[in-house]
Amino acid sequence: MKPKKIPMRMCLGCGENKPKRELVRVVKSPEGEISLDLTGKKSGRGAYICRNAECLLKARKSRRFEKSFSCRIDDSVYEVMENELRSENN
Repeated sequence: MKPKKIPMRMCLGCGENKPKRELVRVVKSPEGEISLDLTGKKSGRGAYICRNAECLLKARKSRRFEKSFSCRIDDSVYEVMENELRSENN
């Protein structure tokens, strides 16, 4: 029997390839709303970051989410995502 393949994704903050389960999905819904998807089940375009706020800040600074989702992201959206990440890690 072949070993099961582990899906890998790249973190937009640090640029490392990691197993998908170790990362958090950021999703842009069909309505255009951007949010964290802690379950990995929401529909829409997804991008991945590590489960720490530092990678979110790096991705924000280099505008990687805006490039990935092809839209402008408001600062309040980043603040909400950062608060959710910090509360999840505590």
